[in-house]
Amino acid sequence: MNISITTLDEKMRQKLEPRTAAGAKRLLVVKKLAEAGIPVNVMVAPVIPGLNDHEIPAIIERSAAAGASHAAYTMVRLNGSIGPIFEDWIRQAFPDRADKVLSQIADCHGGKLNDSRFGVRMSGEGKFAEAIARLFRLSRQKYMAGRSMKPFNYSHFCKKAGKQLDLF
Repeated sequence: MNISITTLDEKMRQKLEPRTAAGAKRLLVVKKLAEAGIPVNVMVAPVIPGLNDHEIPAIIERSAAAGASHAAYTMVRLNGSIGPIFEDWIRQAFPDRADKVLSQIADCHGGKLNDSRFGVRMSGEGKFAEAIARLFRLSRQKYMAGRSMKPFNYSHFCKKAGKQLDLF
């Protein structure tokens, strides 16, 4: 199971993702799933440089305490019409740091807010992306050392043609 946690800061969540479950509620889901023996991967996503990147250690620490098996992250990318919408939103929600955040996002994506390049679009590149990757890696080593997701069990997967297609 994958559960995304963008922020543990309730005021930030209300501005960033107002109609979503709070970080504390998401951690409760991680705990309940882990207690039921279901491996949980926490996705710190999206990481927005200058906005929520400083929360990576706390998110991983609290996810580990809740029983998460693994953690990964995704760097924000503002493809298509999302870029102008995000830019308008951040200028209204965080006018004091909008330019900084937009600049750092662009730095992570070859100077643009929009990045569709396979292989770099999810983690970014450049000095801010490298700092975030390092912070994430160190946090995961500190709080989740020795943990990993269990291999997938494919024993119930039916490869015979027609069996699964019969569902339709």
